[in-house]
Amino acid sequence: MQTKTLLLALAFALAGASADAATLKIATVAPDGTAWMREMRAAGDAVKAKTDGRVEIKFYPGGVMGDDATVLRKIKIGQLQGGAFTGGEASIITKDAQIYSLPFLFRSQDEVDKVRAKLDPLLKQKFAAAGYELLGVSGGGFAYLMSTREIHTRDELKAAKVWVPQGDRIAELAFRTAGVTPIPLPLSDVYTSLQTGLIDTAANTTSGAIAFQWHTKLKHLVDLPLSYVVGEVVVDRKPFDALAEGDRATVEHEFGAALAKLDQGNRSDNASAREALKQQGITFDVPAATERASFEAIGSDVFKQLSSQDALSPDMLKALTAALAEARGTH
Repeated sequence: MQTKTLLLALAFALAGASADAATLKIATVAPDGTAWMREMRAAGDAVKAKTDGRVEIKFYPGGVMGDDATVLRKIKIGQLQGGAFTGGEASIITKDAQIYSLPFLFRSQDEVDKVRAKLDPLLKQKFAAAGYELLGVSGGGFAYLMSTREIHTRDELKAAKVWVPQGDRIAELAFRTAGVTPIPLPLSDVYTSLQTGLIDTAANTTSGAIAFQWHTKLKHLVDLPLSYVVGEVVVDRKPFDALAEGDRATVEHEFGAALAKLDQGNRSDNASAREALKQQGITFDVPAATERASFEAIGSDVFKQLSSQDALSPDMLKALTAALAEARGTH
């Protein structure tokens, strides 16, 4: 009788533990096996271990859940709880998600680090106001224009069929300012679009071009940093807030640590990928000084247009301007 009572108590305890367990399903277009997914899975394993199984993270990599707009729809209906997006993709949630992606904004990684120290907390508030918890931001590195054709000048760029991320207003504005009519597509469609010739030019980090296999279709890289790429991991606030306070802290800590580790790893990965692209036969085209200045002027024009169009929040633009001036010692 006593044994039976103990077994029943154990069964009820297990049932209660199962009922209290929460699964956060997170989708991303990042392919499985990449550094991004390795760190995300490590964070998920740590969360499960440190919450004694109360919180489990399940990932859907490689775009199996659809493009960014589809993923967000699935989050709204509860099929998913979160996603990992680029700044442009996450701009569907809050326009300020792409604050770091302004063209020709940063001159160095040091500037990026100093500005992010000031703006990351503000960005977290913007996501919270939109109903999402920003678990962290990871710097993917500088993006470069890559193409099947040579691009040395703005005139040559005008003749290209240029991809921009679907919904990325800043990227679209930047290319239109340069006199280009860009072609918006989901990130997951870029490879096949390069195959079919729908596009012949796209921007990505050097490691990103290899991860998504774009380098097999491209022949030239414009050796001038175009913009800074970030990855942002967000979850719906409702299921996140339903977690116990300690469990929420664990999720934030583990993902924050994973993204910080990715930050450092991406820098060395991009350096290695740069050499790998050269070995693959991709030509690095360095614009002449006059053309470089012409390209960089696009950044100033875009910043002015964004300020007048309210494409980014005025307080974020003000904070960006102040942080950048401080980083350069010009405030």
